[in-house]
Amino acid sequence: MAAIANASIVPASELISRIVEAIFETIHAARDVLFERQSFAELSSYLERMVPLLHEMARSSRSRPEPSAAFAAVIDILAREVKAAKTLTQDCCQRSRFYLLLNCRRVVHRLQSTTKEISRALSLLPLASLELSSTVADDVRQLIEAMGRAEFRAAVAEEEIIDKIETAVQERNSDRSYANSLLSLIAGAVGISNDRSEIKKEFDEFKNEVAEAKLRKDIAEAIQMDQIIALLGRADAALSFKEKEVKYYSKRNSLGSQPLEPLQSFYCPITRDVMEDPVETSSGQTFERSAIEKWFADGNTNCPLTMIPLNTEVLRPNITLRKSIEEWKERNTIIIISSIKSTLGSGDEKEVLESLSQLQELCEEKESNRECLILENYLPILVGLLRRSNSMMRNRALSILRLLVKDNDDHKEKIAEVDNAIESIVKSLARRVEECKLAVALLLELSKNNNVRSYIGKVQGCILLLVTTSNSDNNQAASNAKELLENLSFLDENVVQMARANYFKPLLERLHSGSDDVKNNMVKTLAEMELTDHSKATLFEDGALEPLLQLVSHGDVHTKTMAVKALQKLSSFHQNGLQMIRARAVRPLLDLLHLHTTSSPSLREQVAATIMNIAISARHLGPDETLGFLESDDEISWLFSLIILTGPNIQQSILQTFYALCQLQLAGDMRAKLRQFSAIQVLIPHCENSDLIVRANAVKLLHCLMEGGDDNISAEHVGQGCLETLLSIIRTSKNDEEVAAALGIMSNLPTGYTQITQWLLDAEALPIIVRYLPDGKLSGPFKSQLIENAVGALCRFTISSNLECQKRAAEAGVIPLLVRLLGSGTALTKRRAAISLAQFSESSIGLSRPVERRGGFLCCSAPPEIGCCVHMGVCSVEGSFCLLEADAVRPLVRMLGEPDPSASDAALRALSTLIEAERLQSGSKVLSEMNGIAPIIKLLSSQSSELQEKALHVLERIFRLEEYKRMYGASAQMPLVDITQRRSGSTKALAARILAHLNVLHDQSSYF
Repeated sequence: MAAIANASIVPASELISRIVEAIFETIHAARDVLFERQSFAELSSYLERMVPLLHEMARSSRSRPEPSAAFAAVIDILAREVKAAKTLTQDCCQRSRFYLLLNCRRVVHRLQSTTKEISRALSLLPLASLELSSTVADDVRQLIEAMGRAEFRAAVAEEEIIDKIETAVQERNSDRSYANSLLSLIAGAVGISNDRSEIKKEFDEFKNEVAEAKLRKDIAEAIQMDQIIALLGRADAALSFKEKEVKYYSKRNSLGSQPLEPLQSFYCPITRDVMEDPVETSSGQTFERSAIEKWFADGNTNCPLTMIPLNTEVLRPNITLRKSIEEWKERNTIIIISSIKSTLGSGDEKEVLESLSQLQELCEEKESNRECLILENYLPILVGLLRRSNSMMRNRALSILRLLVKDNDDHKEKIAEVDNAIESIVKSLARRVEECKLAVALLLELSKNNNVRSYIGKVQGCILLLVTTSNSDNNQAASNAKELLENLSFLDENVVQMARANYFKPLLERLHSGSDDVKNNMVKTLAEMELTDHSKATLFEDGALEPLLQLVSHGDVHTKTMAVKALQKLSSFHQNGLQMIRARAVRPLLDLLHLHTTSSPSLREQVAATIMNIAISARHLGPDETLGFLESDDEISWLFSLIILTGPNIQQSILQTFYALCQLQLAGDMRAKLRQFSAIQVLIPHCENSDLIVRANAVKLLHCLMEGGDDNISAEHVGQGCLETLLSIIRTSKNDEEVAAALGIMSNLPTGYTQITQWLLDAEALPIIVRYLPDGKLSGPFKSQLIENAVGALCRFTISSNLECQKRAAEAGVIPLLVRLLGSGTALTKRRAAISLAQFSESSIGLSRPVERRGGFLCCSAPPEIGCCVHMGVCSVEGSFCLLEADAVRPLVRMLGEPDPSASDAALRALSTLIEAERLQSGSKVLSEMNGIAPIIKLLSSQSSELQEKALHVLERIFRLEEYKRMYGASAQMPLVDITQRRSGSTKALAARILAHLNVLHDQSSYF
């Protein structure tokens, strides 16, 4: 009655106009929401789809003096819910990101409620009496259905954070590190950095918004948010060091100076030790969890204290007691850490070492203990100990310092601020092995902070000491020193120059101008030296390439071997490989491979490996650069022939060389030449090579050559034996890239060769291939390629000319898997899945079983069978491959909007099978109900002429039907007119024919 009264005061058309205005304000505001963007975008799309209906309702209301009760009720609900949506959206535009995340469940619940209420209101509309157009009426029905099904959920990451917060609140978790971790997770989820000032700013905004909620009298929200603030307030990640210091000393000064003995209740009655995880049994007694669980595991079912029978499945955490124990431990730890400081300044070395040992244990135990040491200003004391004469003391101090700075940028910077701290640590590099190792590890940890690197790099002699350490016999210290040098080398030009001067320059000078013996020694050093990528680049920049090439060309076998070994190592860095291409350095290597055909196998292996590195580097060449080697047919033929004439190590390198070259943008010529040299025939036997690395590389190269190659050649040489080998690889190989390539070979075999299909069926290939369709088990970098090629291999089993094969595939459960792939994976996966479904669907009309006519009395007969609304018979997924039964139509319609035209093309092919021949009327109805016709019309504007023409063929059939001319003709007119003006030939004529169907052109038009 209130709605009717409201409608009588304000005209219905005006109320509707206000609703439309509110909708557009909501849509505009939704663009500025920083959180749950997808949910707000979905709500906006629903509201936008309401606008044409509201305009029709406004038009209808103007012709009616009094609105009906149902009409008024709908307007009232819509006004209320759209206003609620607008308020929520605008509110979320103004809120902080912390507030929105921590209220995400409340937000999505309100979105869900509003959407459902609007759907309910629309369902109350008397559509028949509103005189709506058929298009609007259909849209309303579809909108009601879509909004009714809509489900708004917070993201998984957000849900996990809320769950952790709720658990911590329930368990009254007071652990500071846990609160810090939560703050870090929240910062990551809302897209802000872990910078202290950023987190503090967001957290302060959140607290202000909670205060505002209290003013709004939103008690439930305020209580919940107060609990969250109390939990996160324990964190100090958002505090400055000064704020942490004030907070810490305020607490420490309130604790007294002596540790307290534990209360009797802290002890476990079984172990007699202070409990870590106290739990209460059904008798009301409390024990250490692990102790009482062992008691039960030993077969005891009575209480250890009272001997009362217990329910062994009931163990309740004693949260209050656990919190008391934790507070007692923290109090005593703070007092102990505070008291130890004075002992470190004493002259008694034994007492100092014992104190350092105790501090090290505390640092290893808990992060909060390490924080205490920093706040107690231990850093200057520990740095001072590095100047003491006792090496054990220095070692302990270095170990503690490393624990203090690990994974904490603030602590790293605090050490750098201590006078002479970095200098004192660097001096330890020149001392005994153990101390050097600890110093390097500490400096490496410090160098992970950009600000601290500058302190390290400026210390005189640091680089020289690190270079010496990097060549030491201590593997761990040497490895850390090299990594530290790598970190420092990007600091500034002075450090780079120091590293070069101390490390490489003397070596390269002797390599250029020394005697033969000196050169040999230098090249041996270079060949055997462990090098980082930066070091490899530095050596080439300083001129290592030229003398190494001279040694390759003019030295004895031993010298050549060492020089090539050095080049092999240096060329593994792609920039060096590029430099070798540009310097035409591959020619001497190919000559060397020619000359040493029988002698020095290790030299040939290293040459082949170096050529492989250079070929892999070629993918980084610029668009205008040429390869500069392996350009003649003779060179390609000769190098490829080594696959037959050499052993596994060289075979691996040659295969990888050609595989890398066949991946380049301009690789068409290389592939064509290899096919001319019978590479396919050569590679097939190597798919059975006993060396698994050779086999994998042969399979990968074979797959590469068969893509886009001659189908007849592929079918001629890939016989039954080869197929069985490939299936064996797919079934047993642990190399995903090799499996993907084997599947790719099968996907490239011509589908018209029925003998190949039969061989595969006989070899039980279907279940082997189906195993690689997504079931949640596949992972790793080659997951997409595995799925793409598995779906491609399945295409041959789904062609409509082989019904028996289709049945085998359907029985293997292929169709539901293909439908699932339409909504996930790469564009190629979707395209191949759609092609297979199209081929299945082509057979559906002949397999749909006629609906049985029921005789006899209706009351006694079985319920009538329901026929498929497209095929007019009884359909099933496995029996007739029906797209409707497989729920494939909607995902196929969505695929029409894929950016890749080939994927859209495949989806259109599958959907067009629904309107073939006598199925035009029924299939068009299904396409319309599934919102499939509008996307097909959009394809008329595609940049792909082939896709455009296929869309024209489908629409030409659909627009023969009067109903769909009325519904969709107007939206198709402009794209069709554009095609008649821009295109020619059959495409233009087809567009004109459709315009004639739509009564836009005359049947005798010159456009035909």
